[in-house]
Amino acid sequence: MEAHLHDYITMLRVERNLALNTIDAYRRDLKNYVSYLETKGLNSVKGIKQKHIRGFIRALADIHLSASSINRALSSIRSYHTYLNDEHWVENNPSQLMEAPKLPRKLPDVLTVQEVDDILDAVDESAALALRDLALLEILYSAGLRVSEACNLNLTGMLLDNEMIRVSGKGNKERLVPMGSRALDRLNDYIKFERPALSRKRKTDGIVFLSRNGRPLTRMSVYNILKKWSQTAGITKKVSPHTMRHSFATHLLEGGADLRAVQEMLGHADISSTQIYTHLDKEHLKEVHRTFHPRW
Repeated sequence: MEAHLHDYITMLRVERNLALNTIDAYRRDLKNYVSYLETKGLNSVKGIKQKHIRGFIRALADIHLSASSINRALSSIRSYHTYLNDEHWVENNPSQLMEAPKLPRKLPDVLTVQEVDDILDAVDESAALALRDLALLEILYSAGLRVSEACNLNLTGMLLDNEMIRVSGKGNKERLVPMGSRALDRLNDYIKFERPALSRKRKTDGIVFLSRNGRPLTRMSVYNILKKWSQTAGITKKVSPHTMRHSFATHLLEGGADLRAVQEMLGHADISSTQIYTHLDKEHLKEVHRTFHPRW
């Protein structure tokens, strides 16, 4: 079995030209796999059955390997058995119908309403580009935009008289998102009083949020702006533009908003993507229960 494994690793390096780190990961996973098979008395790849692969996966789980690491090992095994089958070393692929363990869905980090307020209050209105930063942070939270959507906002989509903005989301799908009055005020102030000076520096194609040299803000620029004012506010949580989006959705649901309305505002094609926020809402309810119920 070692000879077959050696040939497979050589194929990955020579024919598929994979990165060294990737090859090392394959080698490590498959060496453990082959060692396990040998402890079960197997000395030929032709004797490997699905029960042996399942046994190896169980052994990984028994040593408390994470689901993501087990999935990676199973992916390596599948690829190896596909190679053995393609090279006619075996007649069938015992890994073909095996399902990977389900990964636990990680709940996103969320700010409290007070923490959002603290970040917005931390912006020094006398600082350079303060109007832009305030408008940007308000819109990330008030409209729950993805960072790419905020970077691509265009003046043609500013339907401020209707308290709405037009957003171009994933797959260039457009949606209308309502805006809160405070966000609208901040956006108006920026567009009227600060953006004109930035837009004179170069052609902007109507992009709303500009850097000091008149270029559209990048994703990293938005992250750095949020990080700067979060640190100023004394927020110790890891905060990103997506944290503001998560907070937007969670706070709406905590306030009693309809799930499908939140789905529409977030621009989720599938409501299952929005349902993760119902889990966050339940965590909030459990925390309230733990804090205030007399039997805790």
